[in-house]
Amino acid sequence: MITFAPGGNSESFGKRKFPEQLPKYLSGLGLNGYEVECGRGVRITDRTYELLPKLAAENGIYLTLHAPYYISLSGIEEETRLKSVGYILESAKAAHRLGIRKIVVHSGSCAKITREEATALAKDTLTKAQRALDEEGLSEIILCPETMGKINQLGTLSEVLELCTADERFLPCVDFGHLNARTHGSIKSEADYAAILDEIEDKLGYDRLKRFHVHFSKIMYTTGGEKMHLTFADTEYGPQYEPLMEQFAKRGLEPSVVCESAGTQAEDASEMKKYYEGLIK
Repeated sequence: MITFAPGGNSESFGKRKFPEQLPKYLSGLGLNGYEVECGRGVRITDRTYELLPKLAAENGIYLTLHAPYYISLSGIEEETRLKSVGYILESAKAAHRLGIRKIVVHSGSCAKITREEATALAKDTLTKAQRALDEEGLSEIILCPETMGKINQLGTLSEVLELCTADERFLPCVDFGHLNARTHGSIKSEADYAAILDEIEDKLGYDRLKRFHVHFSKIMYTTGGEKMHLTFADTEYGPQYEPLMEQFAKRGLEPSVVCESAGTQAEDASEMKKYYEGLIK
C-alpha cells in the first residue's frame, strides 16, 4: 500500500502532545504515514518508545526514520566511516523499538576524492553497517541511501542505485526535490519522472522500485545545487508532484512517500495523497 507522510511535525501540529495526539492530527489530514526525524541525533524519549508503536499499529500509520545527518558513508578517514556504522546501528536499534523498518541514510560527500572513490567507500560502509545489523538481530531493518541535493555531495540517482547493489535488501530513497535541485530544475514533465523510475527498475528490478522510499518537496537551488526547502505554495521552483503521482498510479507502485516541505509538510503530503487518490478512483 502506498503511504503518505510528513517528515516530522508541521508548524500546524503546534502544541499538541507527541505522540499521543499524532494519530488524530494525521487522520484529520487523511495521512497514513510519519517519518521520525533523527537528523541531529537519535534523541527519542522513553514515552515515545512506549506509546508510538502501539498508536501507529492501532491507527494504520506507517513509520519510517531519518538517521542523523552527520553520518558520512564516504569519509576519507576509516575512523569516520566506522563511527557512521555505529550511528546507523544506533538508528536501527531505535527503529526496531518503534516497529520501524525503513531508515533513510545520507550518502556522503566527494570533497577531496573522485565520485567513483566516494561511491566505493560508501558501498563498503553500508556493507559493514548491514553486517552489524545482522549480527545484532536487526535484519528486518531496511537501509535506504538517499539522493542528495548539492552537487558536491555523493548522491546522484545513479550513485545511489549503485550503492543499493551492495545488498539486495537496500532500497533507494529518491528525493525528487534534491534531484531537481542538483540538476538545476531538470524535472519538468511526466517523461522526466518516467526516465527516473525506468532507471531504478533497470538497475534494481520492479520489486524494489515498487517498494522504494520517496522524499518530496520544492527546493530553491543555486549553481551548487540545493539551497533551501520551500512549500507547495512556491511558484518559482519545482518540481511539481502531479506527474509523479500519475506515474505511481500507472505503474502500480506502492512507495512510502514523505513530504519535507518547510513547515507545511503534513498539509502538502495531504495534497499529494488527495491528488493520487483522484487518479485511482
